[in-house]
Amino acid sequence: MSQETVNRDDLAKYLAQTLDITRFRDYCPNGLQVEGREQVKKLVTGVTASVALIEAAAAIEADAIVVHHGYFWRGEDARIIGPKRQRLKLLLAHDINLFAYHLPLDMHPDLGNNAQLANRLGLVSDGRFGEDGLGWLGGVSDRAVKSVGDLVRVIEARLGRMPLVIGDSSQPLNRIGWCTGAAQNLLGDAIAAGATAYLSGEISEPTVHLAREAGVTYIACGHHATERYGVHALGMHLAERFGIQHHFIDIDNPV
Repeated sequence: MSQETVNRDDLAKYLAQTLDITRFRDYCPNGLQVEGREQVKKLVTGVTASVALIEAAAAIEADAIVVHHGYFWRGEDARIIGPKRQRLKLLLAHDINLFAYHLPLDMHPDLGNNAQLANRLGLVSDGRFGEDGLGWLGGVSDRAVKSVGDLVRVIEARLGRMPLVIGDSSQPLNRIGWCTGAAQNLLGDAIAAGATAYLSGEISEPTVHLAREAGVTYIACGHHATERYGVHALGMHLAERFGIQHHFIDIDNPV
């Protein structure tokens, strides 16, 4: 095992530059959210900074956790009570740093959630849509994947999830738009950009009607299932860059 360490503040600066965090108007602070020990030798990555993830990180004596879903979301109750108190208490008791990156991690062209999901499913992007180009647009690299149904079988095999499909699964895969997580609000932008199929993590009641009325097939794969690959890739990158230990811990979430 590597015995290298990186200074917490140097790690924060590197992540801020690599993920270009000042570019985005986000719903939460990106970067170091909870300060822990100064030196980082062992890093844990995961999708959400839940109690289960913190406990797992503490059990292997991690110095820092990097997640996609952290704390201090816009409009949330600011009081440190209930589950929020429990989470912060665990982090502080074990002196663990918590770093969180939301939209910057979705958007990174190589390490981001959209990019990593595309790699896993064989999607190839040649365009963007939505604010800040958050949505990706393109096609598939495998010529055998010709229809939405073919792609659904790829998703089931590679993500381990059977997605919810709204629309015609026999529809040819002409132009597909995708955006991980809760990106159902980008469906209109995807349609305007020419998508005939749209893949995301979630779908809402009004989005079902929009997809049906526009003739676009919507593929909802699960929020967690679409967003576990970017933070994993980021952790592997940091381990290689700084010579530190990295452990990706996937806390199962069916949503």
